[in-house]
Order: sequence, then structure tokens, then C-alpha cells
Amino acid sequence: MRAADRDAAGLGPVRAFGFLAPALVLIGVFLVFPALWTLYIGITDYQLTGPAAVQPQVVGAENFRTALADPLFGNSVRLTALYALCSAVIGQNVLGFALAWLLRPVRPGLRRAVEGLVLLAWVLPGPVVAYLWFAVLSRDGGTLGLLLDRPATAWLVEYPMASLVVFNIWRGTAFSLLLYTSALAAVPPSQVETARLLGANGWQTVRDAVFPHIRGHVLTNTLLISLWTANDFTPFLLTAGGPNHESEVLPVLIYRQALESGQLGYASAISLLLLVGNLLVALVYLRLLRRRA
Repeated sequence: MRAADRDAAGLGPVRAFGFLAPALVLIGVFLVFPALWTLYIGITDYQLTGPAAVQPQVVGAENFRTALADPLFGNSVRLTALYALCSAVIGQNVLGFALAWLLRPVRPGLRRAVEGLVLLAWVLPGPVVAYLWFAVLSRDGGTLGLLLDRPATAWLVEYPMASLVVFNIWRGTAFSLLLYTSALAAVPPSQVETARLLGANGWQTVRDAVFPHIRGHVLTNTLLISLWTANDFTPFLLTAGGPNHESEVLPVLIYRQALESGQLGYASAISLLLLVGNLLVALVYLRLLRRRA
């Protein structure tokens, strides 16, 4: 193929690179450099204060070995997986699709009102949402305790992970709702009607007539919300990882090791392990998408 055929816009290599340069600079400054810097910090004994803050020493893979042998790290990995699975993969996926499916025949005005209310939970800043839920779950006059006639129940202390799962489902369902609403609009209505005429119930219609058309959207949505949830720092605003590390997901563990304990090198090593985990999850989803294609 000739160069002129490859360059359909007629920009030439220099001008084309000029258009790409701003994006490449932003990626380099905000993604590549922080990742490389974190890698460097992760192989040192860098600390927030003390002699190691001025002259950190390279310790190689010691931080990684310490993390893999640390019970707190193992506990955080388990809690992060549970948090992402229950609140994102299951909760947000199922509720987002259910809302999108149920709102299809609803009048446009009512549908937009419901979508707006769901979106409101998503667009509000994290600290604001965390404060609202803290007021709902508080032991001192919390709304949930009053509604259930259990005013003395400390929900965030007695049921920390369950509280975080419900909170994240409530907050993050809007993205799944929007994505599935768009996906369902592309499903041929004739196939849905045919399935109903053949006597299929609701679940059979979704499984046989709808899901084959939106399978790629399901995988894409699951990938995005899983990664967002696994890297979410909002749980710190509700429980701070407590009580007794029972809700200490990986982002909270990294924060506490870095800023509370001052172990920046160790915290960076955990960050890199979290990054590797994210990449492995992304590769699994991408492989599934490629198999579908």
C-alpha cells in the first residue's frame, strides 16, 4: 500500500504527529511518569519522614515480598474482591439493567425523571455523598435506624462491608443504567415480540432475544465498573477501614500505609500490585470481548 493511500487525510507524518503531540504529552505527564515514579519508589525504603525521606535506599523486591506475606494485605485483597464483586459485578450490573429494562415502556417524561434521580447520586461529589450516607447510617439519630426502629444500631461498625456494598450500588448504578439504556435501544423490537409470541417469559426473552445483542456492552460495563470500584477511595470517608481492618480495601490500606504510617515505599509497592491486578482483570475481559468478536 502506498503512503498516500495510508494517509487518507493528507496531513503527512509531521502534521499528524503535531495533532497527536498534546495527547501524548498529557499521557506521559499524568500516566506514564507517575507509573514509573511509583515503580521507583516501590523498590526503595522511601518514608514520609526521617533519614529515608532524604536519602532512600534501593531495597529491590523487599517491599513486594513483605506485602505478599502481610496478613493486612491479604485481608485487603479479599475485601476488595468482595467489594467489587458484590457492589459492581452483581449489584450495579443487575440493578442498572433492571432499571433500563423496566423503563423501556414508560412514558418519556417519567423515564427522564427517574434517570435524573439516579444520575444525581452519580454526579454528586464523593465527600458529599459519603456525608449523606453517614447521616443515614449513623448510630446517633441516623435515618435508617429510625425507620427500622433500631436507633442505637451502629451500621458502619456492626456491618461495615454490607454498608459499603449498598452505598456503592446506590451511587454507581447510574452508569450501568445509561449504558444499558443505550444498548437496549439497539435491540430489534421484532425479536423481542417474536420471543413473547412464542411464549417466552421475561427471563427467557432477555436471555435468548436480548442478551446476544448486548453481550459486548455487558462485558464493557462490567470491566469499567469493576476497575472503578476496586480503585475507589470513598470507603475511607465512611469507615476509614475500620473497625479492626474489617472494611480496609486496598486503596484505604495504601493511604494508611503511606500517610498514616509514613511507609511510602511500601505503599507504592502495594499500589503496583493493585495495578497488576487491574491489568490482569482487564486482560480477562478483553479476551472475552475478542472471543465474542
